[in-house]
Amino acid sequence: MRSWSTFQRLAVAWAAVAALGSGVEAQAQANEQFIPVLVYRTGPYAPNGVPWADGFVDYLNLVNERDKGINGVRVTYEECETGYATDRGVECYERLKSKGPTGAAVFNPLSTGITFALTEKAPVDKIPLITMGYGRSESADGSAFTWNFPLLGTYWTAADIIMHHIANKLGGYGRLKGKKVALVYHDSPYGKEPIPLLTALSKKHGFQLLTLPVTHPGVEQKATWLQVRQNRPDFVLLWGWGVMNSTAIKEAVAVNYPREQMYGVWWSGAEPDVLPADAGAKGYNAAALQHSSGQGAVHKAILQHVYDKNKGSGKREEVGTVLYNRGMINAMVTIEAIRTAQAKFGQKPLTGEQVRWGIENLALDAARIKALGFDGFLQPIQVSCRDHEGVRLARIHQWDGSKWSFVSDWIKGNEPMLRAMVEEAAKKYAAEKKITPRDCSKES
Repeated sequence: MRSWSTFQRLAVAWAAVAALGSGVEAQAQANEQFIPVLVYRTGPYAPNGVPWADGFVDYLNLVNERDKGINGVRVTYEECETGYATDRGVECYERLKSKGPTGAAVFNPLSTGITFALTEKAPVDKIPLITMGYGRSESADGSAFTWNFPLLGTYWTAADIIMHHIANKLGGYGRLKGKKVALVYHDSPYGKEPIPLLTALSKKHGFQLLTLPVTHPGVEQKATWLQVRQNRPDFVLLWGWGVMNSTAIKEAVAVNYPREQMYGVWWSGAEPDVLPADAGAKGYNAAALQHSSGQGAVHKAILQHVYDKNKGSGKREEVGTVLYNRGMINAMVTIEAIRTAQAKFGQKPLTGEQVRWGIENLALDAARIKALGFDGFLQPIQVSCRDHEGVRLARIHQWDGSKWSFVSDWIKGNEPMLRAMVEEAAKKYAAEKKITPRDCSKES
């Protein structure tokens, strides 16, 4: 019999090791949950996009580093740069939707325009969309919008809460009669979202609504603020994003419009919006998507398990800023929705359809929020087929020249009015798209 050479024996041994390694690698990959991360770290919206992305990614890394994944299932992710452009967002979606052993678990578009574009794609691909604090307001009705989840608040909720706060400051809704309220808004689906709600409120309470669009990206607003100076509205609502926000505040200073009478939506109320205006931003108000800036137990965990290991996505000193916190909370509700779905479908990588069930059955009470380290940053959330928003609570915070401070208690959205508008718009959408709404009494 012919004997093997030493070289042949080594070759066989290395082949066996390689096969074993490939098998281990394949097994590891099979136990991963893929979460795409649509971001904009470049361009005119980067000042706001970067901290959100850092908070989101840092929380995913925390789950892996501290918890070894979600019940043993490791989280993998890939960032895709959209530049806040709808076409690039759709390209990212198409490229990432099939990645991972079970495909993308969920998409967070981080853009109302991208959300509109993906709303009809999601049901076909069976991948849910979490649009936390943005997106289509009528998608709060889960009977018609099975795959959209505007968690924590829609733009209709935001506009209602801001106007409620203004009415309270005046001494009641009756004092709004005869007032002028100007909406300075990003001329996009995002900026236009609050108009139906504000129009309804203006008719109900007798105030005049002025709508002043600002062209993307919002660096040229002199003509807009000339109209503000000419009309002298009693209040200005700012629905901007990126450099548009800081530009608006600077222009308000230029025309001597009081910042104390300005109220931004929660995407117009972070550090990048006020710091470029220096002292001129003092007194500026904005709705807070429940949270503001600051640190809690979860931040300490991120610093210990992520930044101390040199795995942080951004700068250590920016952990705890407003938009960092928002990205972190967004990642947390994503992870907890997957965990909720695992309780039904098993502790394994899940499909988008299974994760959708987890989002729709997400329930975070005060005890769970505290256990996760978010005590003081978030109120309890209860999502259902009927209610894809989960909660309608916010506060107003004000910039004092160096930091954000709350200047209101918790304000709850006007449930009867908001629900009526949501259902009417959702019913119209379903009819246009020939969708048969679900019977939520039969969902569980």
